[in-house]
Amino acid sequence: MLFEQIASGGCRSYLIGCGESCAAALIDPELSQIDRYLALAARHGLRIHSVIDTHTHADHFSATRELARRLDVPIVMHQTSPAPFVNMRLGDGESIVLGKLRINTMHTPGHTRDSMCLAVENRLFTGDTLLMGATGRTDLPTGDPEALHDSLFNRVLKLDPALEVYPAHEYKNRSHSTIAQELEQNPRLQKRDRTEFVEMMRNLNLSMPTHLTEALRTNLSGGKTITQLLAEAAAVVPFMSLTELKARIDAHDADLIVLDVRERDAYTAGHVAGARLLPRGQLELRVNEELPDPTIRILTVCEFGRVSTLAAATLRQIGFQRAIALDGGMKAWREAGYPLVLG
Repeated sequence: MLFEQIASGGCRSYLIGCGESCAAALIDPELSQIDRYLALAARHGLRIHSVIDTHTHADHFSATRELARRLDVPIVMHQTSPAPFVNMRLGDGESIVLGKLRINTMHTPGHTRDSMCLAVENRLFTGDTLLMGATGRTDLPTGDPEALHDSLFNRVLKLDPALEVYPAHEYKNRSHSTIAQELEQNPRLQKRDRTEFVEMMRNLNLSMPTHLTEALRTNLSGGKTITQLLAEAAAVVPFMSLTELKARIDAHDADLIVLDVRERDAYTAGHVAGARLLPRGQLELRVNEELPDPTIRILTVCEFGRVSTLAAATLRQIGFQRAIALDGGMKAWREAGYPLVLG
């Protein structure tokens, strides 16, 4: 078996492949690592046949939808996954054929209702069901400490003690563990009594994941993250530097319209000389009356440079082909000591 473990912060994803057939699968891919996965597959001469999520992630953004679109391969999850875009839904005990390899499914609800572990040869990919020195939390949507106790003590921990454990998260840079090591050393697994285990899980008092709402929204719906939207906008929008804008304002450049897309209170607190106010939320509704000439050069400005990038991309989509954005936004303008107009 060809095997690569990919780290992205505390997230772990895995590329596995059959050396004879060159067929491969990605387990728990993370959105920021797409180019890395494709490069690793190419280096090993592998063709990715499927992308697999062990559960609905709430703390990072899954890459399965984007990889499936690029590679024209199925998205694989457990049959209880609520995501509408899943192409192959696995039941407990079912397998995926990957050349000479078999990816065997074990349904392990607890961290989420759709959690599953995947056994491939001597490796067990545990998702967030079993971590090294810990377990998945049960206080997020569809989490259930009673179900996690059953999944761990009645299923996972009864497997071959020599099985290597590869979880979806690891924060101490360890590559893997074994079932035997976790049974002996994992502090949460020392609470083997069901009642004690459930009480422990209900009183962990963990902080919420940073991207909880957005991660659940995008992973459940297949929608785009804000980072994706900004990256796509930045890919089609040119930018103007602060110094270039300052020079053009000083030269009274009549060929440039500066469009401030912040709200009115931010605009009146300080804007660049000559800037027009057109809040981003009103852009599509007022653009025809405010900007009747689609050939004019428009520079969008906001506080940090993100909303203005989206605004410039929107303007280009509706026909203003010379729309550009200020690199850095008004915050950078103020920090540079450049003049502001009040009111």
